[in-house]
Amino acid sequence: MLFIAIDDLNDYVNCMNGSIQAHTPNIDRLAESGVLFTNAHCQAPICGPSRASIMTGLYPSTSGIYFHIDDKAIQGASKATEQAVLMPDFFERNGYKTMATGKVYHNGDMAATFDEYGGKFAWMGPIPEKNISFHAKKRYGRGGRKFDWGAYPEHDSLMTDYKSAQWAVSKLQQNHDKPFFMAVGFLRPHIPWYVPQKWFDMFPKDKIKTPPYNPEDFEDIPPIAKTISTLPDRPTTEELIETGEWKDVVQAYLACVAFVDAQFGKVLKALEESKYKNNTIIVLWSDHGYHLGEKNRFAKHALWERDTKTNLIFKEPKGLKGKKCNATVQLVDIYPTLAELCGLPKYQQAEGHSLVPFLSNPDTIIKKPALTFYGLGNVSVRNDRYRLIQYEDGSLELYDLIDDPNEWDNIADKPEMQSEVLKMKEVIPENWAPMSKANKYMANDFFIEKMKELE
Repeated sequence: MLFIAIDDLNDYVNCMNGSIQAHTPNIDRLAESGVLFTNAHCQAPICGPSRASIMTGLYPSTSGIYFHIDDKAIQGASKATEQAVLMPDFFERNGYKTMATGKVYHNGDMAATFDEYGGKFAWMGPIPEKNISFHAKKRYGRGGRKFDWGAYPEHDSLMTDYKSAQWAVSKLQQNHDKPFFMAVGFLRPHIPWYVPQKWFDMFPKDKIKTPPYNPEDFEDIPPIAKTISTLPDRPTTEELIETGEWKDVVQAYLACVAFVDAQFGKVLKALEESKYKNNTIIVLWSDHGYHLGEKNRFAKHALWERDTKTNLIFKEPKGLKGKKCNATVQLVDIYPTLAELCGLPKYQQAEGHSLVPFLSNPDTIIKKPALTFYGLGNVSVRNDRYRLIQYEDGSLELYDLIDDPNEWDNIADKPEMQSEVLKMKEVIPENWAPMSKANKYMANDFFIEKMKELE
């Protein structure tokens, strides 16, 4: 099995038909050879808890992992995670050799759950001595050093993702005496948006489109929605419009997406040329979405569609090809799906549901809404048409994603929508695990105060 993770990749992927079309021929090729889930959602809109959810098979409301967490702390974060079996361990117990490189968990694999973790390359690197483009560290305070973009370094071979791809290619060229679970975690397009110049050249600035943006978007949302989505170290869309840099940021993001697609393409090609071609399952996923100016922000860290919507593709050697599944699914579904596809025993702790029925019939009707959590008490419920967001103070947002795909009109208070609101509320967990003391989060002042309560 080949388990591919791509960091911060939103639905600009060409085959996803987002508001902007990136250059992703290799991801598109995978979609054409398998089943593409067009309405897949993460369980947390930041890297650490999203990946912890995938690897434990648990919702954050069960695990208590709502924010970032060290890999080594996942297993002991709560009673629920103590009983959970991390995905690599589950496959090892069932006869698999496990191998990984790059960003699989939030820290790679510091918990050493894989039999072999290769390529301990520079994290997010290489990094120039000074910011190239974004020079507002004093204005934005902490983290300004990370939000930057530009043509750097000179050669692809210096990039961490290039090295991870080479490592994976070499492993696919070797002989393995047991079935394997190989995880490859690509870092781009996570910030900082540094890739060599040739990738920027693919997207001339005069051809760049910016995504939909409404300056009056926040007039009908509750105050807490603005509070929890605020990031002091990031510019707003209004600010980058004023400085004339919005297209620069979109260009940099697209350049990073094109670069990482090319690295994935090397791994895909190596598999197709290997003796494992006809018996290897592939799953490709991104840990959450990302705003590139929508909602007056450049980030994930919120519960709107752009934050939770992700990429998910499954390819079976003898499975369906070129099919799309529009059902609402979740990343927490990956664990039970892979267990079933590989003929392993059922993972009893899994809170997701196997997607195998969709892989044989993408039109299967199984209505399971997707839940995404951002801190204790804040949750979104996404079904095939609506998104309900409930905040810890009880305030709500409701959007009709068919009539209002940009989520500009909060209809939570409309009388005719109250039955839908009540129906969607029914799937929100009644009992939430307390926030684990292992949680870490320094991006938002509101949540920093929450972290102090754990001390």
